[in-house]
Amino acid sequence: MEFDRQILESSLHLERKHPYLRFSLHIFDSLPSTNQTVWDLLKQGAEPGCVVIATQQTAGRGQWGRQWLSPTGGLYLSVAIASQLEVTNSYQLTLASAWGIASKLRKCGISVGIKWPNDLVLEGCKLGGILTETKVHKGEITQAVIGVGINWRNAVPETGINLKSWQANQNSQGIFGLEMLTAAVLLGIESGLECLHHEGISILLSHYLDLLTNLGDQVYVNNLLGTVIGVTPQGNLRLKMAEDDSKELIKTEISVEPGTISLGYSKTSV
Repeated sequence: MEFDRQILESSLHLERKHPYLRFSLHIFDSLPSTNQTVWDLLKQGAEPGCVVIATQQTAGRGQWGRQWLSPTGGLYLSVAIASQLEVTNSYQLTLASAWGIASKLRKCGISVGIKWPNDLVLEGCKLGGILTETKVHKGEITQAVIGVGINWRNAVPETGINLKSWQANQNSQGIFGLEMLTAAVLLGIESGLECLHHEGISILLSHYLDLLTNLGDQVYVNNLLGTVIGVTPQGNLRLKMAEDDSKELIKTEISVEPGTISLGYSKTSV
């Protein structure tokens, strides 16, 4: 699947008067892992803003050590960033990227939402996901790589959806090609990180919650029913739990870390 670097560079140049990140593009037809390739390039002296793009991965990585299926026709990219966040706030990089990408795609007429903590969803189905990896020194993040996978025209599982088919069904074409999608993702990551670092986590989190599809969802934690009411600045899911003490219903709030529960997908693509 041929990727046109010139179209991508033109798309990025047109929308960036004062770049927050200085992108350096490395484009491949196929790689084992775009995240790993960025880490390798950083070891060789690459700077923050180093971007690796592939239309197929043979050993893609997902959250919590899971395999990320990456068939030909999708978009798989990773970008290196510099960060001085404390390690306890590392998930803010994922929140920022998710909001930035979703927001940018919505400006293209694509009604993307966010499923906690790191999935991009369209009509209840998974459109893409984000994996953030970090290097830490003395409790502070010194380097980070943000990896993104987006279903463009690749085959998807039952809970997935690809953007090209969705646009065809909508008789709409907000994204004209893989290069334009890549530009939207990179610009989205950039805008999300810029919001985080310049406006702070409170503003970013309010934007993230505006696009979160899980608010009001119910989930069981230790056999107790909870209702999703938000997300903490560290990326934990906020739940209002109901407990019956045989006299009255008592509601308490808890938070759960990413990876401890799964909200799942209730809808499958058609």
